[in-house]
Amino acid sequence: MSTLTAENLVVQRSRTGRRDPVHEVADELCSAVFGSLRRRDQREKGRQYVFGLLEAPGRKSIRNIAAQTGGVGAEQSLHHFISDSTWEWQPIRSALAQYLDQTTPLTTWTAQPMAIPRGGEQSVGAGHRFDPHRGRMFRGQQAFGVWFTSVDVATPVGWRLYLPQDSAGSLTADRSYEDCAVTAALESVLQMGLAPRPVLLDIRGIGTRPTLHRFAQVGLPVLARISPATRLLVTDPALPGHGAGTLAAQDVLRNVRALRSPVEWTDPLRPGMRRTSWVSAVRVMMPDPSPERRRHLRLVGEWNDPNLPPTELWITDLLRPAPAVLLRMTKQARRVSVASRHSVQEVGLRDFSGRSLSGWHRHVTMASVAHAARALAEFR
Repeated sequence: MSTLTAENLVVQRSRTGRRDPVHEVADELCSAVFGSLRRRDQREKGRQYVFGLLEAPGRKSIRNIAAQTGGVGAEQSLHHFISDSTWEWQPIRSALAQYLDQTTPLTTWTAQPMAIPRGGEQSVGAGHRFDPHRGRMFRGQQAFGVWFTSVDVATPVGWRLYLPQDSAGSLTADRSYEDCAVTAALESVLQMGLAPRPVLLDIRGIGTRPTLHRFAQVGLPVLARISPATRLLVTDPALPGHGAGTLAAQDVLRNVRALRSPVEWTDPLRPGMRRTSWVSAVRVMMPDPSPERRRHLRLVGEWNDPNLPPTELWITDLLRPAPAVLLRMTKQARRVSVASRHSVQEVGLRDFSGRSLSGWHRHVTMASVAHAARALAEFR
């Protein structure tokens, strides 16, 4: 994780007379990903906004961004560029993902929720929201980021804001929190133009069967964290529980404790530190009244302490990778969670205020470019 703050960036640039590595990468990124902006002035406004996100101390409001990059006179033009312009954000997100893949090849996608607390309800999508991953209500916005993860880099490239059907039109509303989470992952990944890679998603507390079905329909592999109570069918005749009907996932894993094996992995909380977990993978199937929707899956269990119940349970349609490979893959979700806690605020991903949904999308797109510049500068 980068230790450079916005204040340090400004001080370093003024003392040395040269741009720091983050600014150099940001310059390269802006040149590479803003090609869909047809007008030169739009490309310049995009560059100005990204650099303002990197430099402005505190909250990354348009006023603060303008103060860093163009003074008071720039505020109105930047506001128009974000909230009232007509440029499309998806081509920039796709170009960003493709640039990243050429620089440090993609290994997995990770869908990560982002709660955005708000004191009032003047911003698009703001209201009383329930965060199932934290188990509590809050006032504000709920968004989902889709993160590009490689061996060296973890950075967001796709976004969706949760808009319940009672607060938005039919073209943008989500039927449920689950619908928003899955749609964010599917739409973002399918629009990036990259070869299919596994999508990591936490679906505890939301529908397991419909989620897996939606991924299967479009041919995207998925590795999803599930609740211990999720009902499954054991399909391997040699294993306990076969033919016993549906069992809770935690019971399936308890029956195969003897098949666990130790796996080493690197802790993203403490880079360089190696940890050991015990892992087991079992062939299972989701119970479904429709035979054509029944698919072979694998239940992956992880134990931090072999004498206690499993720490995490995951289900996947990846049938060939070894259990150790799948376990290490799940740690990308942990890595993204750590990165988001430490870096999202640095580039103002939560800082857009306004009623414009398109303005929100344009802001988080520019903030994603700024975030990628930080991540790539650290990698280099």
